[in-house]
Amino acid sequence: MENFITKIIDKDLSINPSLEIKTRFPPEPNGYLHIGHVKSIWLNNELAVQYNGKCNLRFDDTNPVKEDIEFINSIKDDIAWLGYDTSSNIHYASDYFEQFFEYAVRLIKMGKAYIDHQSPDEIAKTRGTLTESGIESPCRDRPIEESFSDFIKMRQGEFPERACCLRAKIDMSSSFLVLRDPVIYRIKYAHHHQTGDKWCIYPMYDFAHCLSDYIENISHSLCSLEFQDNRRLYDWVLDELGLSQPVRPRQYEFSRLNFDDVVLSKRKLTKLVEEKHVSGWSDPKMPTVSGLRNRGFTPSSIKEFISQAGITKQNYFVSFSLLENVLRKELETNATRALAVINPLKVVITNLDGDYVETLQCSNHPKQEMGHRDVAFSNEIYIDKNDFKLVANKKFKRLIFGGEVRLRGAYVMKANDYKMDLNGDISMIYCTIDKETLGKNTSDGRKVKGVIHWVCAKNNASVIFRLFNKVFNTDGLVANDATEEVAGYVESSVVESDMRVHYQFERVGYFIQSVDNPTIYNGVITLRESFSKD
Repeated sequence: MENFITKIIDKDLSINPSLEIKTRFPPEPNGYLHIGHVKSIWLNNELAVQYNGKCNLRFDDTNPVKEDIEFINSIKDDIAWLGYDTSSNIHYASDYFEQFFEYAVRLIKMGKAYIDHQSPDEIAKTRGTLTESGIESPCRDRPIEESFSDFIKMRQGEFPERACCLRAKIDMSSSFLVLRDPVIYRIKYAHHHQTGDKWCIYPMYDFAHCLSDYIENISHSLCSLEFQDNRRLYDWVLDELGLSQPVRPRQYEFSRLNFDDVVLSKRKLTKLVEEKHVSGWSDPKMPTVSGLRNRGFTPSSIKEFISQAGITKQNYFVSFSLLENVLRKELETNATRALAVINPLKVVITNLDGDYVETLQCSNHPKQEMGHRDVAFSNEIYIDKNDFKLVANKKFKRLIFGGEVRLRGAYVMKANDYKMDLNGDISMIYCTIDKETLGKNTSDGRKVKGVIHWVCAKNNASVIFRLFNKVFNTDGLVANDATEEVAGYVESSVVESDMRVHYQFERVGYFIQSVDNPTIYNGVITLRESFSKD
């Protein structure tokens, strides 16, 4: 891997060859990881591997109101599924709460922080704008002793929430809003999943972030571009406290992963879960890592996609189809082939006896050495309704009344008659097969261009095919038809497998068994367009 960050690291190592490269991935445990987070996971871990260093998994657990142990466990599981072992490098910002407090006290005693008794709304109103300076708080120049005393009272729970906060004393006229006396501690009476009820004051992310990096000897702190201005506060805290040994961490920003057709807002994803538009954070429609895992995406395809997207400092948007294409290419090589029919239409083969059953051998992959399987064939089969028409133009390469088509891995079949139901829909067709065409061309040179899939009607498994659409429509509103479940059939070999493996149901798409029901198969991705027009 080579990018602007590796060039920075290479330069740092040329100056200090003994520098240990340490990175970190610092998720907030207030939701499940989504595909956008994987870019940071991948980058931080791959750099650690490339430079024989370490990558810490550090939970930014500074807001207990929104955090939950469920999210912590899911994040651990997702990272392990992606193939990164962080079991020996797991940390929590809450591990350092006592040190954060002492650093805050130092800033107060240095005259670099003060207790502000203005309300959060008042502080927001006096912050200023991009063109106007902020207004200094009336508490800004209060005696150091008073701020120190109030900070102790804050810790001891003597003030209600929102009554006061600790602000860094920097510059209310700074062109960077983040430096206009930012709040670095606030009061929250909430039970913490790691520290219990020990604390009622909690540090803000910008204060805890840089100090956590310093305590853990992080050499390169990698953030997405929206934290670019926050780097000024990151550096201010470390510089004012004189924290440079043994390692002075540096923050660098890279572009986040943006999709133009997938919603990654944690607020919107949380709304989907809370309003039950999805079954949960791991719903296969969700762009979360666990959702993609349940859908049937693979760790290798996701990481390869991130690698191809690259690491830059320029924001850009990509289509989710690019990730699907990477997975499709992988599954084209690795997925076992099988026969399945989603919209079944009964076919009776009239030139076979009523009790006829034959065992055919079909290849598990047309190009890979993946063995063969036994597939039952009888005088009754199912084909897809869309593969038969009474009349069609020359572009239709499937079965028409009076025409012939080849059954995948079996015989050439001709449609001779049909039956309609009371609604006027075709409910059954009657065909004959050319018994001399198993694995052979026709003996008289007839050209049969079309090939269709089928399933034996006497030896199969009845399953539900779960097909997914986007949860949000183009207007950003929740789509009501995001999931479609269709009953159909697969060849028996599919359900006889006790492994959750990927299948290419020929001419249908890529599927995998659902984790919540062995009789349901989730649609992972469609086939290439050229495949769907056999």
